[in-house]
Amino acid sequence: MLLKDFLKEGVTRLETLYPTNEARNIMLMLCESRIGTKSYTHIVEPEYQIKDKSLDGLNADLDRLASGEPVQYVIGFADFCGLRFKVSPDVLIPRPETELLCREAIKIGSRIQRMRKAYGKSARPVRVLDLCTGSGCIAWTVALNIPGAEVIGVDISEKAVAVASNQDFALRLKETEGAEAPRFIVADVLADSHSYIDGDFDLILSNPPYIMESQKEQMRANVLNFEPSTALFVDDEDPLVFYRSIAALSYECLSSEGKGLTEINELLGLETAKVFSEAGFSKTEVVKDFYDKNRFVFYSK
Repeated sequence: MLLKDFLKEGVTRLETLYPTNEARNIMLMLCESRIGTKSYTHIVEPEYQIKDKSLDGLNADLDRLASGEPVQYVIGFADFCGLRFKVSPDVLIPRPETELLCREAIKIGSRIQRMRKAYGKSARPVRVLDLCTGSGCIAWTVALNIPGAEVIGVDISEKAVAVASNQDFALRLKETEGAEAPRFIVADVLADSHSYIDGDFDLILSNPPYIMESQKEQMRANVLNFEPSTALFVDDEDPLVFYRSIAALSYECLSSEGKGLTEINELLGLETAKVFSEAGFSKTEVVKDFYDKNRFVFYSK
């Protein structure tokens, strides 16, 4: 079968679920992952034939995509901040908006690290706590971009922690002098005590569940039917439950020069900031994403 014909067939099937351009990009991602073609192969090589031994697998993949399963789960990975993360239905697929949180964290952490270099070998490493870590995309991104940082990732899901722990960055760690793999822990952010707190942290990062149950009707079926609901949704009657725990925990262990960054529900920006100010933080800021939506709260003492 010609590559261009397979792509055309796939786009036609997926157009019932996605806009045409998105359907086309999904098909191109699938083919690049499975048979190594590029986004332009079908254009510059219109007679490119898909080998018979590959076609059965591609058709099976297309059936999964047509059922609404996200392409990242089908191919087994998602790209985030220039890194490739393993993903499965046990973890959320990393979103582009969350990259903004990582970039800000790296900027802050790198600045703290530069300030401490004057202390030489006795300099305290930058310490980072990533709550509701999921795939570990935040924890790994920060660890690999702030060499020497001590990073702890926490999640209530054992399966999510297994995914985060098994991310394959051995080569990147070897190539990045001083970089250390994050340590991942199974724990409940909502618990009254937190045994993983062993001193102050310079950065406390989090992307907790924040979508209200009433917002489900606005969401795509591919998210509702395939991504883990416990990592997405909170009860409408208490949508800020995770932020109260994160605020209390942060006040206990955020260093005086440190900063907290948390992703939020765009509808509850001011309400979320108020949770942190009422917890004792003197500086809180609602920050927008590249869609001009309230997406983060930054806080410090």
